[in-house]
Amino acid sequence: MRVSVITFPGSNCDHDTVDVFAALGHDSRTIWHKDTDLQNPDLVVLPGGFSYGDYLRSGALARFSPIMKEVVSFARKGGYILGICNGFQVLTEAQLLPGSLLANENLDFVCRHQNIRVETNNSPWTYGLNKGRILDIPIAHKKGRFHLDKAQLEILEGNDQVIFRYADEEGQITPEANPNGSVNNIAGICSVNRRILGMMPHPERAATKAVVSSDGYEILKAFESFLASGN
Repeated sequence: MRVSVITFPGSNCDHDTVDVFAALGHDSRTIWHKDTDLQNPDLVVLPGGFSYGDYLRSGALARFSPIMKEVVSFARKGGYILGICNGFQVLTEAQLLPGSLLANENLDFVCRHQNIRVETNNSPWTYGLNKGRILDIPIAHKKGRFHLDKAQLEILEGNDQVIFRYADEEGQITPEANPNGSVNNIAGICSVNRRILGMMPHPERAATKAVVSSDGYEILKAFESFLASGN
């Protein structure tokens, strides 16, 4: 699998992401935000960090980087895109995913391990995973509160586009398990065609045996299995 990871000024998870995919045996590389060639990827990743220092609004300036024209074109052609944390914010700013990411409800930066629940296996990102499975995935953000108006939220939920929700260890969806105040405890969503995933938790930080949790690998492995299946 060929993986192109976009580097914006302020990205700080781009090399982590490249290294994880390389460790899994994939051809991965960084693409500078001023470039105009995605280098024929199977997957584009918008990594975490603070693109343009989160100046103006998280992801708002990155949206206008030259490479984003290619990312949008790639999406329109049915390409697979993964946006992690700041990458999720960029995807919403580019209107490739609905909603917006607001400041955390308590206005604090939250950095910790977090349980999320798999809400559907009807996506490339959860292919073969059991609905209701609990994954331990780190989070690190100050502006991760997913927001969507009521009408759009009903459409999102009705289309089975919610991929992950914040949960407790037993899989219960509670206010206490919600680290940032996201509506309906939403931690990750996909596009209507299910090929674009945006999530605030960092699967690339939990994808090897060298760290506390390797549950992030389950998400990457699900995507690998989906591609291998030829669906």
